[in-house]
Amino acid sequence: MSFGQGGSQSQWDPWKPHSQQPWNGGGDDGTPDWAALAEASETRNKRRRLLFVGGGVLATVAVGAAVAVAVMSADGDDDAHGGPAQPSATATLPSGSAAPSFAPTTAPPPLDPKDFIASAKKDTAPLSPDTLFPGARLTMTGNVYKKGPTADTRNCASAAQGTLAKVLTANGCTRLIRATYTKDGVTATVGVAVFGTEAQATAAKGQADKKSIVRPLTGGGVKPFCAGAVCRSTTNSYGRYAYFTISGFPGDKNVTTKDTKVFRTGDDLAAFAFGQIRRRGEAQASAAANQ
Repeated sequence: MSFGQGGSQSQWDPWKPHSQQPWNGGGDDGTPDWAALAEASETRNKRRRLLFVGGGVLATVAVGAAVAVAVMSADGDDDAHGGPAQPSATATLPSGSAAPSFAPTTAPPPLDPKDFIASAKKDTAPLSPDTLFPGARLTMTGNVYKKGPTADTRNCASAAQGTLAKVLTANGCTRLIRATYTKDGVTATVGVAVFGTEAQATAAKGQADKKSIVRPLTGGGVKPFCAGAVCRSTTNSYGRYAYFTISGFPGDKNVTTKDTKVFRTGDDLAAFAFGQIRRRGEAQASAAANQ
């Protein structure tokens, strides 16, 4: 390679290794071309400044990437530890996404109303002739009965006749509540005997016979009935209560199987007594469930 004027010269590149610096080709004294060196130095400084600026931009991008990676890594740590990833405040669920599901729960079983009337320990609601036989009239199966006198005694035997007095006493009857109703010439008394437990009431029901009769309740405009005459009676129990009916005609008229009104009256009063006792249990069960 020739360095003379007439020969081919390689251009000096300050960033290319082994390239030759230009000298003054017009002189043979070996003196460097200081103008060319100064120009080359300026070019080198400009490139260096551009590299510094470019490097700063790359460094900023690198830092941003590092932050993004750090955030993604932090989110990944939550997933790795089993924690659910929380959506951002502006995040929206994709359309058609399934609603969250929850494990089924088992509601406690409803309270049994009969439990509240099976024992005096739980059956603590007020009890009186007015709570058992409210109002001045009773409507059952479309029949309207007029209420007459009521009575409440703790001497159960005094409100019973025939073999019923012995049955009530033997099984620990603590109270006997009665009411009388009339309709179309038929008079009937319903009596509800109260015991300490359901077992006692059930035993009294089982021991009662055809001669176990509640004493008819008269007065207050209600004429005596079933005094020596044949009448129709019923016996049943529910919870710690036994209930009895006697129905017939005023005076000494006997009841026969053809007297359907008498049977219907006794059945209506028995059904009403059962319904009142059951509602008593339902009311107490509902109150206990809402506490």
